[in-house]
Amino acid sequence: MTIIHNLIKASREEVIEWRRYFHQYPELSFQEEKTAQFVYETLQTFGDLEITRPTKTSVMARLIGQQPGKVIALRADMDALPIGEENDFDFVSQNAGVMHACGHDGHTAMLLGAAKLLTQLKEHIKGEIRFLFQHAEELFPGGAQEMVEAGVLDGVDHVIGIHLCSPIEVGKMAICHGPATSGTDTFDLRIQGKGGHSSEPHATVDPIAVGSQVINNLQHIVSRNLDPLEKLVVSVTKFHSGTAHNVIPDIATLSGSVRSLNPELRQQIPNLIERIVKGVTEAHDASFEFDYHFGYSSVVNDDQVREVIEETIIDVWGEDTLLQLPALMSGEDFSAFSDTVPSCFIFVGAGNQNKGIIYPHHHPRFSIDEDALEMGVELFAQTSLRLLGESGNK
Repeated sequence: MTIIHNLIKASREEVIEWRRYFHQYPELSFQEEKTAQFVYETLQTFGDLEITRPTKTSVMARLIGQQPGKVIALRADMDALPIGEENDFDFVSQNAGVMHACGHDGHTAMLLGAAKLLTQLKEHIKGEIRFLFQHAEELFPGGAQEMVEAGVLDGVDHVIGIHLCSPIEVGKMAICHGPATSGTDTFDLRIQGKGGHSSEPHATVDPIAVGSQVINNLQHIVSRNLDPLEKLVVSVTKFHSGTAHNVIPDIATLSGSVRSLNPELRQQIPNLIERIVKGVTEAHDASFEFDYHFGYSSVVNDDQVREVIEETIIDVWGEDTLLQLPALMSGEDFSAFSDTVPSCFIFVGAGNQNKGIIYPHHHPRFSIDEDALEMGVELFAQTSLRLLGESGNK
């Protein structure tokens, strides 16, 4: 058995205990004060770390090796979601309406485990490892960009992020080649019509009828305006109008989501949406106001970093462990890191049908197989050593 493997086995229960603590006391984005304080105080017990608070609810720890070399950053997000938990295990959320329904409790515990392990291997480290405990991944504008602006990536060569993934069975890991997640943008639309009595529709400009046509025509962006090989999702997710059965209202409001992988195409979407809205509203004597909001950009895996990580996974766990995924159309503010330095984002399987761990992320019964935590800790450790120029697999 390797040194790393032995150290991980010795700390298994502690990592699980950390994860369960975070799960029991979840905090929403930009409110992770107790979580960050727990992380800070736990890191202090490891020794050999320079610990700072880049923002109010984030933590960074630096492990500086005894020889010069590269600087590798490892990232975990810490925030929870505004979801009421429906699980019934002992460590269920104690904060009503707040739940770790995306695995961030596991991410934080894994990075604490990696920090403890790597401080015990300081003599093997050439260069520096930074442990980034990030706040507010779930809520735009996100914590990653704030941490970048605070200087956490100054001098950093590569960043590694891990996301536990319940749709992937525990024991497997997956990496996307190129884009890993999509750009996540939103839009808001206000259609101004002319209200009146429902018995006299001819005397009105019905914003509900106009809005319905807008929704139908927006689907033409994907089906008739784009190369069918492009990945794009345009979804209207809100449609509000009216207050009574017998009244045609003045106004309808619509909101929606746009997911894209191609950055050039992403810039074109606001104009395409506005052109369609303008045409439909003008045809029916309505007017409109349109706002488009660019959100997180795509996480893009650097090929050279990805190849090192894939080689590490195969060497440590075997070729059957590694899966290649197509890009996901979900969003991730890890993109603020991958936009800044060459990075890689890895998915670690955490589902287990035999244990009933089958629910998707953001579901009130989401959970993880805690056996995945060991793999995440070791993946953080092995890949950082490889990227620093050590052989890893110690």
